[in-house]
Amino acid sequence: MRKMGLLFIMGVVLLASVSYGQEKDAEESEPLFPVRQNGKHGYIDRTGKIVIEPQFDSAWSFREGLGAVKIDGKWGYIDRTGKIVIKPQFDNAYPFSAGLAGVMIGGKWGFVDKTGKIIIEPQFDWAFDFSEGLAGAKIGDKWGYIDKTAKIVIEPQFDRAQVFSEGLAPVEIDGEWGFIDKTGKMIISPQFDLAWWFSEGLAPAKIGGKWGYIDKTGEYAINPQFDYAHHLSEGLAAVQIGTTFDERGRFVGRNWGFIDKTGRYVINPQFDWAGRFFKGVAGVKIGAKWGWIDKTGKYIWEPTE
Repeated sequence: MRKMGLLFIMGVVLLASVSYGQEKDAEESEPLFPVRQNGKHGYIDRTGKIVIEPQFDSAWSFREGLGAVKIDGKWGYIDRTGKIVIKPQFDNAYPFSAGLAGVMIGGKWGFVDKTGKIIIEPQFDWAFDFSEGLAGAKIGDKWGYIDKTAKIVIEPQFDRAQVFSEGLAPVEIDGEWGFIDKTGKMIISPQFDLAWWFSEGLAPAKIGGKWGYIDKTGEYAINPQFDYAHHLSEGLAAVQIGTTFDERGRFVGRNWGFIDKTGRYVINPQFDWAGRFFKGVAGVKIGAKWGWIDKTGKYIWEPTE
C-alpha cells in the first residue's frame, strides 16, 4: 500500500510540476497542450486548434520549447513543429526545466541538455525537475537534493520530497510533512499528512484527512475542508469534495471544481479530475476522457479518450 501511495504521489508531483514549470517558462508565449485522439497523442494551442497531429504513444506538455513524446516504447523530444530533435531512446523522460530534463536509462535517472547530451549520468533511483537551482534525487530509500553538477547539496535523509518553490520544499519524515529551505533547514515543522509546494504564497496541506491551504508560517489561510487539493495557479486552484474511486482506483464522481484564494468556488464541482490553469487553460477529466477548459469553465477541447 505504501508503494502504491508513493507512486501516486510521484505521479501527482510530475503532473503538477509540468504546470509549475510552464509558469516559470517565459519562453512559452504560446503554449501547446497534449490531447489524445484515436489512441494517439498530439498537441493543440489554447484556442483548441490542433497544431501537431496526434501520432505519439504518449506525450507531456511543452516546456522550454520542447515536448517529451513516446514512440514505440521509448521517449524522446520534439520541437513545436513536431520534428524530433532528440531521438526516442529513453525508458522514461520528464519535461525540460532550467535547461535540463530528467531521463531514465536502465532503471536509473540522470539529466540531458536540449541536444540530448547526458549532463548528469544516470545514477539516481528517482529524480525530479531542477527548480530554483536544485533537483530532488533519490538514493536508496532516501531523498536529498543535488545541484546541476550532480553535487549533493542536501544529504539524502527524507522519506519523500518534492520540488523547491518560493524558497521552500515539502519533505516527509516519519510519516509527517514539513517544509525545508535550500540549506536543508526545517522551516515549517513536520505536522501534515501530506503537502504540496508553495504557489502564489500558499501551499495545499492535508491534516486530519482534509486539505486546506497554509501560508509560510504554517498557519491555515483556507481551512481544511477538501478531500483533495491542487496548487494555486493564476489565482485559482482545483479542489475535490467527496472522494470517489472506480474499480481501477481512478477519481470519479464529478466532484472537482475550482476555488479562488479566499476558498470561494469560481467553477463549481463537475469534473472527475482537474489540473492547474496555465495561460487561461486547465486540463479536466470526465470519465475516462480528457479535455481542456478556460477560466469560465467552457471547453476549448471537448473530452476525448
